[in-house]
Amino acid sequence: MNNELIMGKNIQLIPKKEENSDVISISPQKVTVVIPVYNEEVSIGSVVLRAKKFADRVVVVDYASSDNTVEVAELAGAQIIRDNKRRGLDFPIKTGVQCATDSEILLFMDVSICHEPKLIPKMLEPIQKDDFDIVIGTCFVKSNRMEDNVSFLNNKQMENGPVGFFVFSKECFEILLTSPNIYTSSVETILSFAKEHNLKAKHLNLEEEHTFSLFKRYKIGVVVPAFNEEVLLGETIKGIPEYVSRIYIVDDCSSDRTPEVVKNLTDPRVISLRHEVNMGAGKSVIDGYKMALEDKMDIVVVMDGDNQMDPAHMPRLLMPIIEGKADYTKGNRLITKEAREGMSAWRFFGNTMLSLLTKIGSGYWDLMDPQNGYAAASRKALETIDLDSIYTYYGYVNDILIKLNAYGMRVTDVVIPARYGNEKSSINYRKYVLKVAPMLFNGFLWRLKTKYVLLSFHPLVFFYVASMALLPAGLIFDFWIIVQKLMRNPVSPNYPLLGVFMTLMGVQLLFFAMFFDMQSDMSKKLDRSF
Repeated sequence: MNNELIMGKNIQLIPKKEENSDVISISPQKVTVVIPVYNEEVSIGSVVLRAKKFADRVVVVDYASSDNTVEVAELAGAQIIRDNKRRGLDFPIKTGVQCATDSEILLFMDVSICHEPKLIPKMLEPIQKDDFDIVIGTCFVKSNRMEDNVSFLNNKQMENGPVGFFVFSKECFEILLTSPNIYTSSVETILSFAKEHNLKAKHLNLEEEHTFSLFKRYKIGVVVPAFNEEVLLGETIKGIPEYVSRIYIVDDCSSDRTPEVVKNLTDPRVISLRHEVNMGAGKSVIDGYKMALEDKMDIVVVMDGDNQMDPAHMPRLLMPIIEGKADYTKGNRLITKEAREGMSAWRFFGNTMLSLLTKIGSGYWDLMDPQNGYAAASRKALETIDLDSIYTYYGYVNDILIKLNAYGMRVTDVVIPARYGNEKSSINYRKYVLKVAPMLFNGFLWRLKTKYVLLSFHPLVFFYVASMALLPAGLIFDFWIIVQKLMRNPVSPNYPLLGVFMTLMGVQLLFFAMFFDMQSDMSKKLDRSF
C-alpha cells in the first residue's frame, strides 16, 4: 500500500478543487507538530528537539504525566498544553486544530508508536508537493497503551500497523475546526470526513523506515557459527540488515575454504574468530555471545552460516525483546503447515519428539521446535546464565532453554518459516539422540534442584522424585508378573494389584508434577504482565 491512495469502505477519493490553480507558491509552509504524551520523560526531549528542525511550532499535549515529561518538553522548547481530564492517548484532534490556526500544515505524531521525527519530511511531502489534504502514516510496532488507537486495524486496508502520524492541510483542518463531531483519530472517522468534504487522502507505510530507525537505537549483534560453509557463508553475511552493529563469525575449524571466505569479507561490521580444534556448534555460539557481551551489545541474534535463516524475519525476533515482553526469542517452524514447508517428514517427526522432551526438560511447556537455532537474546539473559556451562554440541539450544527457565527468563516462540536450499545438514541423528537425551535428563534434574530447591522451594520436586521411583519400579514389577504367569510360576494374588497400584501412582504423581511445573511458568508470566 505504500504511496497508494487509501480507499475506505464506500469512499471515493475526489480530487481536490483548485482555486487560483495558475498561482504556484514556492514559499515554505508553516508546520505545527502536535505530540500527545504520557510519562515519556526519557524520550520526549530528543523528539521535540529533532521535530523542531522540520516545524515552526511543537506542541506537547500532556495527559497528566506523573514523571518529568512536561519539564523536559519545556526545556526542549515545546509549547505545553495540559489535559488532566482525558484518558487514553488518541490524537487530540480538537486541541491540535485550535493550536494551528496560523499554520498551513498540522501534523500529529504518536511517540508511543514511533519515536523517529526524521520521518516527518516524508509525511509532509504529499501535502507540500502533491496537493493531498490528509496523510496517514502507519508503523508496524503496536503500542501497549493505545488500544483505542489501534482498534481500527481490523480494517484489511490498514493492516500494516497502527497509526504513528496524521497530517492535515490548511483547508482540511479549517474544516475540522468547524466540525465539532471530529474528536477521535480513528481512520474510519477521518476517511468519512474526507469523503464528505471532497478531500484527498494518502496512506504511507513507514514500516521499512521505522524499523531501521528503531533498531539503530540499539546495539544489535549477530553471531554466525560456521563449519565448512564456504558456499553459503558469504551470502548469509550479505543478507544481514544494515541496522545490525556487529557480526561475529566463529569458524569451528573448517576444513574447506571457509577461512578464506571470512578473510575476503569486506563488511566492516565483521569480527571473526577461528577454533583451531573443532569444538562443536554450541561452543561457537558461546564464544560469539562472549564477544558480543564484551562489545556491550543490547541484543544478540544467532544465525547459522548455511543461509537457512531468513534475515527478513529478524525484526520478529527483536521486537518482543525491545518491547520488554521477552528476554529470549526463538524461531518456530512447526506451528503451521506453511512455516514447515521444505522440512522433510522425518525431520519434522524428530523435531516434534525433541520438542516434547525439551518441554519436560526445560519447563517451557508452550514452546515448540527447540532445535531452531534462529534466536535472539537480551544482554540481561546472557549475563544471567553461565555461558561456560552450556552444552557445546548441537543440543546447546535445548540446554540454553533449561538454563533460562531455571533463572526465570521469559522465552517467546516466533513463527518463522523454514528455508532449505542447497545446504546439507551435518547432524548425525543417531549420535544426536544418544548425546542430547542424557543431556536433557541431566539438565532437567539440574533445573529442578536450582529452580525449586536452591532459588526457591516447590513440592513438585517430591512429586517428580516419587514418580521417577514408582513408575519404573511399577512397570518392571508388572513385566516380572507377566513373565511369571507365562512361565506358569506361582504368583501371589496380591502382586498384580500392587504392580498396578505402583504404576498408576507413578503416572499420577508425574502428571501432578508436570501440572505444577506448567503452573509455575504461567504464574511468572502473569506476574510480569502487571
